[in-house]
Amino acid sequence: MEKAIIGRKIGMSQIFDEAGKVIPVTVIEAGPCVVVQKKTEEKDGYNAVQLGFQDVAERKLTKPEQGHLKKAEVPMKKVLKEFKLNKAAEMNVGDEIKADTFAKGDHIDVTGISKGKGYQGVIKRWNAGRGRMTHGGGPVHRHAGSMGSGTDPSRIFKGKIGAGHMGAEQVTVQNLDVVSVDPEFNLIAVCGAVPGPKGGIVYLKSTVKTIREKKGEAGTSVNPQKASARANPQKASARNR
Repeated sequence: MEKAIIGRKIGMSQIFDEAGKVIPVTVIEAGPCVVVQKKTEEKDGYNAVQLGFQDVAERKLTKPEQGHLKKAEVPMKKVLKEFKLNKAAEMNVGDEIKADTFAKGDHIDVTGISKGKGYQGVIKRWNAGRGRMTHGGGPVHRHAGSMGSGTDPSRIFKGKIGAGHMGAEQVTVQNLDVVSVDPEFNLIAVCGAVPGPKGGIVYLKSTVKTIREKKGEAGTSVNPQKASARANPQKASARNR
């Protein structure tokens, strides 16, 4: 990946663009992060850097964590995460990464721990249908119902949807747009929703998706609807009516 940073979810807001269009955004406090450890091809077999985020009191860390950070001669950090960056070989322990590592228009993947929902039934957990609300349904409208035959195979196959613990798992939302970056306050506004509660730790990195734009003859971007309207003006006028 090209770029990465650790951040903390602040919450959702909205931004108005130049045309007055409302853009729903998630505001993330991204960095500053410090390079705590550097992995090299010669020593570890691959190039990567470990980033540290969010200052913490030394007494709140374990002895191995304290020793790891003291060896790097960096401040005590609460969150550590390793990233395989393209320019990892050029970075050194102690380097600082701030929010301006990303810019407006970048496409990123955001990873976080989703909100925990506790023990939930099949309707909320798996979007299952409920029983008919007729006489005799009783208190089982939202129950799972029959799971299968009592003969062969006389059991429920592994992976069958059912009630259970929901949420509190790692979720990655891909290909989000960076709407704005504020280096002064270390803030990044991302178009769309990001997993996790307010204050949750999130990891931002360059998207793994391939971004392609259709180009016209002069090298400009082409809107498919406008292109079809130019090719068939009569059909376009009929649609507008």
